[in-house]
Amino acid sequence: MQYLVAVDGSESSIEALEHAIGVASLLDAELTLVYSVEPRILVDEGGDAPSFPEASERLYTEDIAEAESRGERVLEDAVERAREADVDADSELLYGDPVDTIAEYADEEGMDGVFVGHRGLSKRAQGLVGSVATGLVERANVPVTVVR
Repeated sequence: MQYLVAVDGSESSIEALEHAIGVASLLDAELTLVYSVEPRILVDEGGDAPSFPEASERLYTEDIAEAESRGERVLEDAVERAREADVDADSELLYGDPVDTIAEYADEEGMDGVFVGHRGLSKRAQGLVGSVATGLVERANVPVTVVR
């Protein structure tokens, strides 16, 4: 059996990884750990902007190399955790919206299921930024285990 675990370095994704490691140990399954590279929108320094136009001028997209580097570090740590628990694990950097890339990868690679953490955002925050866990439950063609 092969399971996909979505990791992003957050506490909730680490909890999902730990749960997946436990399941994989019981089932003698392998894990594929994925990180979806999606550069962040950042704001330059300088305090609050007095108006929206000024704020929008101060927004910029993170450099793709920095986003990739962050993802590689997260994946290295996750693979190490799995291997310390004697679970076979490999990793893959994906590019784009996490919901789309993770669901597509799981389908294309014939995964038996997906593990993902849930940050427990408020309804308002979830409405603004979305939820990868919710999106995967709706979009994935394989079972999705959401770990809280």
